[in-house]
Amino acid sequence: MAAVPSADGSPDGEDGRRLVAVVGPTATGKTALAVRLAARFGGEVVNADSRQVYRGMAIGTAQPAEAERAAAPHHLFAVVEPDQPFSLGLYLDLAGRTLAEIWARGHVPFLVGGTGQYVWALLEGWQVPRVPPAPAVRAALEERARREGAAALHRELAAVDPETAARIHPHNVHRVIRALEVYRATGQPPSRQRARRPPGFRALVLGLTCDRTELYRRIDARVEAMYAAGLVEEVRDLLARGYGRDLPAMRSIGYREAAAYLAGELTLAEAVARTKTETHRLARTQEAWFRRSDPRIHWLDCRRPDGAEALVRRFLEEGEPGERTA
Repeated sequence: MAAVPSADGSPDGEDGRRLVAVVGPTATGKTALAVRLAARFGGEVVNADSRQVYRGMAIGTAQPAEAERAAAPHHLFAVVEPDQPFSLGLYLDLAGRTLAEIWARGHVPFLVGGTGQYVWALLEGWQVPRVPPAPAVRAALEERARREGAAALHRELAAVDPETAARIHPHNVHRVIRALEVYRATGQPPSRQRARRPPGFRALVLGLTCDRTELYRRIDARVEAMYAAGLVEEVRDLLARGYGRDLPAMRSIGYREAAAYLAGELTLAEAVARTKTETHRLARTQEAWFRRSDPRIHWLDCRRPDGAEALVRRFLEEGEPGERTA
């Protein structure tokens, strides 16, 4: 496993700062493991999921339950309203402040989430452009996506920034639009603006993995549990509060399908089935961000993440087991 290098090249980073990340596809049990480890080692849990930042969306984004929150302090969950713009740059700013506060308390942050862009941007010290949202540009691009299809915007991005386009799935309209927004505001491809600096801490990255059959079984069970727990009612409440279906948050998996059901466009069974299919697709995308061949990740079986505590203990006491400088 490779470790994230420190800012000054020292083994432990600035003031011995260390971080443990728990990553992998959705429904592999990342939150449960992160909470257990944080409770065991006196740590604090930090969100790295791009949808769990929204308030009023606890069911469909699988935000930690009350019992999990009681086991250890949690940060960056439910911090913005569904209609508030949220970006990678804002996440990095919030996460940076949160990590500094945790280290100042003498605690260890346990980063958990399946949004690979957030995880690696933080661990690799990405310096992303702080370009504020441009509502008019965004609205025009969204209208074009509705009129011409998502692929048309992805082709435009590929023409000006093939590297960024290669990292974004053509169906991820929100990220494609954001990349084009940055390009139009700065005149530079986003990939050229992504410098990296040593982050100033060392990280142990634990990955949870399942075989595809088990992963899909877990996803399907979770989706059914979300609908049984009141996902449709959660979406109905959000719509009643004025959060429109066109918001990026409301286009999240589960929310768009439940909204389509409420609008009479799908049956409940169709909404559930489509949510499962789209979550399978999301899991495959997450697997591309967290590759089994990545030497920085110590992979554990999601059904029996044996050895996680021993790895964390050795990392915190002695340094990462078998680490190499990245």
